[in-house]
Amino acid sequence: MALRKNLKSNASSKLVITSAAFQDHIMRSLLHPDFSLSDPLRRHSRGKHPQVREGVEERDLQRRHEQEEREYVLGPAPPPLTLAQKLGLVASPREKLTEDEWTRVKERSVQQEESAQPCAICREEFLLQPQVLLSCSHVFHRACLQAFERFSGRNRCPLCRREPYETRVINDAARLFRHRCATRIQAYWRGYMARKWYRTIKKTICPKDKRLRRQFFESRLQELNDSFVRYCHTDTEAFLSDIDRSLSSSRRVFQQLERKSVSEPQENDWDRIKSQVIQRGVWDCPICLTALSNLSLPTVSERSNHQQRRPTVLLSCSHLFHQLCLEAFEAFSADSRPLCPLCRSAYHKKRI
Repeated sequence: MALRKNLKSNASSKLVITSAAFQDHIMRSLLHPDFSLSDPLRRHSRGKHPQVREGVEERDLQRRHEQEEREYVLGPAPPPLTLAQKLGLVASPREKLTEDEWTRVKERSVQQEESAQPCAICREEFLLQPQVLLSCSHVFHRACLQAFERFSGRNRCPLCRREPYETRVINDAARLFRHRCATRIQAYWRGYMARKWYRTIKKTICPKDKRLRRQFFESRLQELNDSFVRYCHTDTEAFLSDIDRSLSSSRRVFQQLERKSVSEPQENDWDRIKSQVIQRGVWDCPICLTALSNLSLPTVSERSNHQQRRPTVLLSCSHLFHQLCLEAFEAFSADSRPLCPLCRSAYHKKRI
């Protein structure tokens, strides 16, 4: 009888312990994760620490987004085991991944090039934005994963649907982005230096090709001329206008000297001029472009028997014109002493 009573008391005590263990497990897991029957006020003193720490981490990420940050696991530390879990009445939670396991997960993610691809949620590049690595080796934006968890209401990987998972903040995508930026900057700098070196070589070394050699010397001469003009510190337009005025005044002086030096030809000179006209064989008036006619020149009379004969004038410069054409030209000339319409020289004329 005593043995039976002992067995009943043991069974009742076990039942009481099991009931208390289940009650404590339900209170902790369903009502609040920090609630405990032994210390019900403990949750008030510990409830705000994760939020404060998370806010500090967010500010640190925004403040140092261009610097390489340390890698750390997101989420609070695992809660202590309940009495039901210790007694084996309820399955214990899965243990957190160790550092070696995270290393293997990251190696698998690097092999799959997860950080080099866009985020699977927003389909945008990671750039320098915070990214998280899941325990299933998938990588997402931290903000995108938080939004996905908030709207889905459960911790399930958006790609492989693994549930639950652990998250770890990594910086692989930011490191790759900095590497790409540095590579592009180096490429632009090397191209700039190469082009600068080529321009220097092109200006200093004469090429072997004839056409390029000519262009080389032309450019050097142009540079010398430009440097000379800059060194003179004069107005180019004023300098050229002075040259034009000097040339025009010199031309007027030479024309006056030429007009004064022209003397009237003698009879022998007129015969020589006539022979030059005959040798040239031009029998058209340069002004009206019609045939010339004169009795003293048989070749002309032969060609113009069918035309009306007009008087012809021979100039001292051996040019022939119709008398009326030359007089009309002299009438329209602005100079006091007109010049020959062909050679622009002063002349004496003789009717033939």
